[in-house]
Amino acid sequence: MSSQQEPVAKPVLSPLGECAVDTERHVAAGGWDQPPRLFALATNSALLAGEPALADQLHGAEPSGISAIEQEGMPRTSSIESMLGRLAWPAEVEGVLLAIERIVVPPEAENDLPDSPEQAAEVLAAHPDRRDVRLVVAVLRDGEQICLLRQREYDEDDKVAVGQDIAPGLVAALKASLED
Repeated sequence: MSSQQEPVAKPVLSPLGECAVDTERHVAAGGWDQPPRLFALATNSALLAGEPALADQLHGAEPSGISAIEQEGMPRTSSIESMLGRLAWPAEVEGVLLAIERIVVPPEAENDLPDSPEQAAEVLAAHPDRRDVRLVVAVLRDGEQICLLRQREYDEDDKVAVGQDIAPGLVAALKASLED
């Protein structure tokens, strides 16, 4: 009987998945209580073709890999979905990624909330069963999408959930921002 263990297979992520994981870790390194952060996505080969000065930064990077370019100065808004609906991206942008923190509460916590959005947010933020999460949602023009979810109480890189439909409203809003 052999004492060698079988190798453990790791899931292979698409270039979009790799970019989303790397960007989520980059954002996570900044800690919690951050404003939403928006990134344009482009393949490394397209970046090099359009910006040869990036050659040193992209040295050794897979040409078909995807890089995230943070968009500075994102305006504050009470409705991120509405703000995303007003965005338009040039053709060189192959996709978009959003990192945003949210409060999650049990469904019953939303019963009998005040009518004022500000007061309702305060009530939910003070709820004893509230959970803070960070969502990273990324979409490409070709329809590929990925979502990542990190919980503050389980704030470790190996405890980030990955799926395609974790945040369908944000996925739809990001896809709409890429439409001509």
